[in-house]
This record gives sequence, structure tokens and C-alpha cells, in this order.
Amino acid sequence: MRLAPLSALILLALAPLAQAQTPAPAATPAAPASAADPTKPLAVVNGKEIPAVYGELVRREMAQGQPESPELEARVRESLINLELLSRAALDKGLDKEPRLAAALDIRRKDQLAKAYLEDYIKAHPVADAEIQAMYDKAKAEPLEPEYRARHILVKTEAEAKKVIADLGKKAKFEDLAKKLSKDPGSAKNGGALDWTDRRAFVPEFSNALAALKKGETTKTPVKTQFGYHVIRLDDTRQPKLPPLDAVRGEIVKQLQQQRVRDAITAARAGAKIE
Repeated sequence: MRLAPLSALILLALAPLAQAQTPAPAATPAAPASAADPTKPLAVVNGKEIPAVYGELVRREMAQGQPESPELEARVRESLINLELLSRAALDKGLDKEPRLAAALDIRRKDQLAKAYLEDYIKAHPVADAEIQAMYDKAKAEPLEPEYRARHILVKTEAEAKKVIADLGKKAKFEDLAKKLSKDPGSAKNGGALDWTDRRAFVPEFSNALAALKKGETTKTPVKTQFGYHVIRLDDTRQPKLPPLDAVRGEIVKQLQQQRVRDAITAARAGAKIE
């Protein structure tokens, strides 16, 4: 189950109410001053303070890259006031005891706690330069998949594909037939051209047929996949080079951090009794 983020709750549900039913921003207290002072509450509603940190969290979500402004501060403040009032009304009616809502609230709380724990685990187990170098050296030692530049024509039936092959044998241009007949919208307009890529980008049937071709060769029989029937021509191949370490360092760090997450989950499950 995935719950809506705080931004969706505030912006989609409460902000329209604020615009329609709350006073204009000029009538509200000066929000930027209180937002700048973390010791002062953002507002006090029926005697309950709304801490400034709430404003920081909502402002980050609501801004969407926009610079801070009095208008943004007023929207944040009014949305949080509405949130406080409506959530209190729900509690007063006992809606928090409704099983599905109680479960949703509990899942969201656990989700935030789990995220915080994983972030803390990654921070406590930083990625070392030696690990980055080791992963890079391992990738460097492994042979890289060759990359292919190919063209294809995709049609619905085997009979159509056989006719395409026959027309190619009569000196018809592959590019012209692709533009006219291919059902692949991504490549048809380019004469069936596909970007440079290795075999793993394609479904197995297409991949195997492509790898069996020599440069400049076209498949002699239709290649059936889940998408239909293909006629494939291999235009060129190349052996890619591994980028320098500095160019891929960020990606390696991400992969190692993902491994940290898996390690944290494995450790948590190892000490648990799961029935």
C-alpha cells in the first residue's frame, strides 16, 4: 500500500479550502518572521501550537522549486491551520478508530520510521573509496556486451513480414518500407532505426536474431515476438569502453548504498521471528 505524500494532502485537499474560505494573505500574521525563528510556533490554534518545523516540512513540499515569498508562507500557514482544525474534528468524531484509517495512519508512520532508519544506517555505514574502486575494477575486468545499431520493420502477420523480405530482395529500400509499413511508432519515422544498444534492451527472440546477423545482413525469415513479426537489419556493431571512474562514481555510490539498504533489511529479518 502506498500512501499519498504530505504534499498531496496539503496541496490537493487543503489549499483549495484555504483559497476559498480563509482571509486574504494580507490579513494573516506575518508568516516569514515566525518561519525564520524556529523557537516560535507557526500559529496557535485553539491553544495548540503548530511548531515552525511543520512549516519547514510543508514549505519544502509545497514550493516545488519556487523561491520563498510571503505568498508561499501564507499558503503554508493557512494549510497547516486547516490541517490542524480538520484533523482535530476527525479525532473528536472518533474517525481515527475506523479500522482502515487507523491502518493507513499506522502504515504511514511505520513507512516514515523505516525510511529514517535506512537513512541513518547508510549514514552510519558510509561508502568508502576502496569499495568504489573495487566495484569499478570488477566491472573493468568483465567483458562488455557489444553494442548494435540496427533497423527493423514491425508488422502484424507473418505473411506481411515475408512480403517485406521478398520486396527487399527486389531491391526495395529498407528505410522506405519501414516508414510505410512498420507498426513501431518509435522507429518507423526514422526508417526503422534503433539507437545504439546492447542485446539486453531487446526481448530474447529479437536479441538472438540480431546477434546472429553479420554487419549489413537482414534476417531471412520473420522474427516473431510478443509485439508481432520483425524484419531486422544489422547496420553496425561496436565494442563499448568503460567510462572513467570519475564519470561513474555517483552511480557506483548509489549501487553500494542500495546494497547497504539490502544489508539493513537482511539484518533486521535475521533477528526476527516471522511466522
